Amino acid sequence: MSVLQGAAESGGVPVSRLHERQSFDPADFPVPTGREEEWRFTPLRRLRGLHTEAELPAGKVSVGADAAPRVTVEKTGRGDSRLGTGFVPADRVSARAFASFAEATVVTVPTGLESTDPTWITVRGDDAAGAAFGHLVVKVEPFARAVVVLDHVGSATYADNVELEVGDAASLALVSLQDWASDTVHLSHHHAWLGKDAQLSHSAVTLGGGVVRLAPSVRYAGPGGDAELRGLYFADAGQHLEHRLFVDHAERNCRSRVSYKGALQGEDAHAVWIGDVIIRPEATGTDTYEYNRNLVLTDGTRVDSVPNLEILTGEVVGAGHASASGRLEDHHLFYLMARGIPFADARRLVIKGFFGQLIAQIEVPEVRDRITGAIEAELTLPLEHVA
Repeated sequence: MSVLQGAAESGGVPVSRLHERQSFDPADFPVPTGREEEWRFTPLRRLRGLHTEAELPAGKVSVGADAAPRVTVEKTGRGDSRLGTGFVPADRVSARAFASFAEATVVTVPTGLESTDPTWITVRGDDAAGAAFGHLVVKVEPFARAVVVLDHVGSATYADNVELEVGDAASLALVSLQDWASDTVHLSHHHAWLGKDAQLSHSAVTLGGGVVRLAPSVRYAGPGGDAELRGLYFADAGQHLEHRLFVDHAERNCRSRVSYKGALQGEDAHAVWIGDVIIRPEATGTDTYEYNRNLVLTDGTRVDSVPNLEILTGEVVGAGHASASGRLEDHHLFYLMARGIPFADARRLVIKGFFGQLIAQIEVPEVRDRITGAIEAELTLPLEHVA
């Protein structure tokens, strides 16, 4: 199936073409060359063929689950009618992942259940030599509340789709932790669908992997939806960490907030953040803001940060964006060092403070502690070529 979205969906008003091509068939997408807007920052030569037409050897990735009480987790085949209902792939890798997965995981939170215990989904890679494809559906039925942790560990070459369906007046807090080994390549699309008065908190934490490209998107299926998209990443030498967000406001009186922070250190560390927000003509009363900030800790790194905001109605509550990248502020370090704190300790304190607010918003204490420990470990690495 192929779907083209654009001017026809917006009453003849031209909109961005970046996200208009959608299809479940990989053949509907040409093999990217790197000249396309959506691929120009991604190191295609490092993707191990996930973006091509080549047949790839099978990889070894397993999916395990530890469900909260009354939350069900099922393994299902490709023919399950619950799969592919909340999205249509918008690029070749997403379409290939949907066409290639053998088994999907479906998490269901029943109507009215208010679950504060997290449901853990662990994706573990055992071998990066072959390619694996996955699919996860998280379905939160109306008036329910749930917390889900998606934990990625091990070595893999992996592409997957994650469908997040949040029913009317329901709430989902999802934490996606990319804590892969350094030889991993992971391309993932998170597709969120929010019903009337639904709430989504989506936290992406990317610390590991050689190449990680995560693309969360949000679409509203009724008025009153509220999406908080948060992200934290720390790129070391040779790592490519890319986050591409798309928030599609097509319903009235919906809200979105995007807040991503990253740090980079080491030669050829590369972070990419793309934030696309569109407010369609019918989305009156929209309130949206997106923000990205990066700390450059050493020489030899690269940051690409591109916020895009497309507004097709004048009847909005608010709409804005901000992006900034730079090194540590000298006056912050001076303040601490003037009080007897050594440079290395002052640097660690400032960087921990930079990430502190985002970490504190993550709903699962165990994840907060794990992220804090991982950042502490990053900051114990030897300082070379400090910016």
